[in-house]
Amino acid sequence: MLAAAMYQVASAQTAQTVYFELGGPGLASFNFDTRFKGQDGLGARIGLGGFSVGGEGVVFVPIGLNYLLGKDGRHFFEIGGGVTPVFGNDGSDGAFAGTFGHLLFGYRLQPQDGGFSFRAFINPIFGNGFFIPYYLGLSFGYKF
Repeated sequence: MLAAAMYQVASAQTAQTVYFELGGPGLASFNFDTRFKGQDGLGARIGLGGFSVGGEGVVFVPIGLNYLLGKDGRHFFEIGGGVTPVFGNDGSDGAFAGTFGHLLFGYRLQPQDGGFSFRAFINPIFGNGFFIPYYLGLSFGYKF
């Protein structure tokens, strides 16, 4: 339902980006990002990532809001936050699920007329009894 709503918003807008992210709230994830109006300002992202090793696996679904600040239409400061549902199978005890929160502060290269997009950011994550302030991430993608 959230993905369908984001698609409807994105289809009416000009700035949409798809990217692969290493680190960040999805660990290793494919993501879709859209602006609600124009090239900067408020936007949203949703992704799907995770890993599997020897029958044990974890799936991350990062969901968040972000805001882009910039003057030249190409280089932006990005600030955001959201929640990441986590689903997994640990092999011995069966399935598990949980969530953690995340913040985002970083740089985004996003060409005004479309093309290669790049992000580098610090991504503090927090949850029930933990806080990791210096978690990092990089992403590479394409802006439409």
